[in-house]
Amino acid sequence: MTDVTRILNALRHGDAKATDELLPIVYEELRLLAAQKLARETPGQTLQATALVHEAYLRLAGERGQDWQNRGHFFAAAAEAMRRILIDNARRKKSLKRGGGHQRVDLQHVTPAAEAGMAPDDLLALNDALEALVKTDAKVAGLVKLRFFAGLTAQQAAQALEISHNTADAYWAYARAWLRVEMTQGTDSGQA
Repeated sequence: MTDVTRILNALRHGDAKATDELLPIVYEELRLLAAQKLARETPGQTLQATALVHEAYLRLAGERGQDWQNRGHFFAAAAEAMRRILIDNARRKKSLKRGGGHQRVDLQHVTPAAEAGMAPDDLLALNDALEALVKTDAKVAGLVKLRFFAGLTAQQAAQALEISHNTADAYWAYARAWLRVEMTQGTDSGQA
């Protein structure tokens, strides 16, 4: 059992002091993850790792009634918070820019959103497709969020979702194909 899981268990059992233990451990891990993912961003990127972590942590800490089961569950929630922040940032940029060239998004090789430098329109299209995938298969969508938005490896995402590495690979192959079709249909209907 990791320190984070132990602390989350203590929090669930009402240990108020556990919060003081959790904050430094989680913050540092999230900061390192965000810094790693934003390290290859294009120059001039306005979203910095520290800001991403702060915003994600504020969102996580502000949510009432959270009952994180383990480290993987907590970091899945953190990945979702980071995804939402990146999407909000893309929407804000899009509203400022309006237009621009569209690029094909290839999900063959995983490049986390924080590193991808995706155009806001492409990131929003991916988000719309991902929201549709959640309705079809939430666990597969969760894998995409962990890999693409949190930058976890296949093995890390498998551990977070408590599935085998082979299952994670199968989910990833399915998700790539499903999202590619969904995004292609979305751009075709948008141009009609």
